[in-house]
Amino acid sequence: MHAKSLNRHGYSIAAMRNLARKQLPRVVFDFVDGAADDERVLRRNEQAFADTLLLPRPLQGTTVRDQSIELFGERLKGPVLIGPTGLAGMLWPRGEAESARAAKAAGTVYTMSHASTVAIEDLARDVGGNLWMQVFVYRDRGLTRSFAERAHAAGYKALVLTIDNQIPGHRERDVRNGFTVPLSMGVASLLDVALHPGWWLRMSRTPRFTFANYRLEGASDIMSLAARMGSLLTPDLNWKDVELLRAAWDRPLLLKGVLHPDEAKRAMELGLDGLIVSNHGGRQLDAVPASLEALPAVLDAVGGRIPVLLDGGVRRGTDVIKALALGARACLIGRPQLWGLATAGERGVAWVLELLRTEVDRAMALGGWESLAKLDRSALR
Repeated sequence: MHAKSLNRHGYSIAAMRNLARKQLPRVVFDFVDGAADDERVLRRNEQAFADTLLLPRPLQGTTVRDQSIELFGERLKGPVLIGPTGLAGMLWPRGEAESARAAKAAGTVYTMSHASTVAIEDLARDVGGNLWMQVFVYRDRGLTRSFAERAHAAGYKALVLTIDNQIPGHRERDVRNGFTVPLSMGVASLLDVALHPGWWLRMSRTPRFTFANYRLEGASDIMSLAARMGSLLTPDLNWKDVELLRAAWDRPLLLKGVLHPDEAKRAMELGLDGLIVSNHGGRQLDAVPASLEALPAVLDAVGGRIPVLLDGGVRRGTDVIKALALGARACLIGRPQLWGLATAGERGVAWVLELLRTEVDRAMALGGWESLAKLDRSALR
């Protein structure tokens, strides 16, 4: 999709979602768009932002607005980071590299998922930029350590330990659609693919995707890897695992999936460098608070001693402003960047980041905030 068409039809994150829906077969779109069980938390994430209102002070207005932030010694151009999302290469060939290039150009962070279709080393070599790496705790703790060691050797600047994926969530859209990795092609699926020739042609011209980061750990074909993935995770992860990873990683280490303030306190005591308040986009336990609802208690628990980021439900620049006014240092986006990727590859991700940058700037202008540092809870009703 050309820039002019993006400008006309991709006028918001919601519009980008609709464009992605048109580009992707239903089974692929629902894999990205869907969530667990009744998808209540998915909706709650967005509704929490809608229920939170800004209190502008327009007479404090300024013609100069600065939305840059400092995070772990790095100056970022804006407070919107790209969070980890698996199998981006199913939406666009080498999708992780496309998104990482867009993040690098925008002056922000790209977080590689463990389930990427581009390898840790390849992304660092071919794209570079401010890269973070997601890891899980596996039954084989050596596999967790291996991911950390590879990321460290490749120059990744931070490690993100995701703690809310002990077992896969029950995502009913995927059950209904018969989603598998690799995609199973029944009659209905083949017809759906035929109705989306752009996606089919792109994917057919490139090598078949796989879980690239696991190819060095044994099996390399996607069928055996997909069968093995669920058995790799462990439901008995604990604070000892966090301690071991802290001892093994000498760069910023963040905990992602924190909702309880007591866990936030414990993480801080163990020397973690940051927290990401997240409910996995509603894709795991469908009976938890929205990320925005959980944020204040976590912030109060750490008392400003380490940065707290928010993940989940960000669809507007004003959502970013609200999270930062509560005290978050930055926000991560997942589905929005995937919708951009599915629509136009790197250009689509860049456009999503630009939409949010423009909306943040507009909100700052209308609200009377010359910098993000001026935001606090007095900016909210």
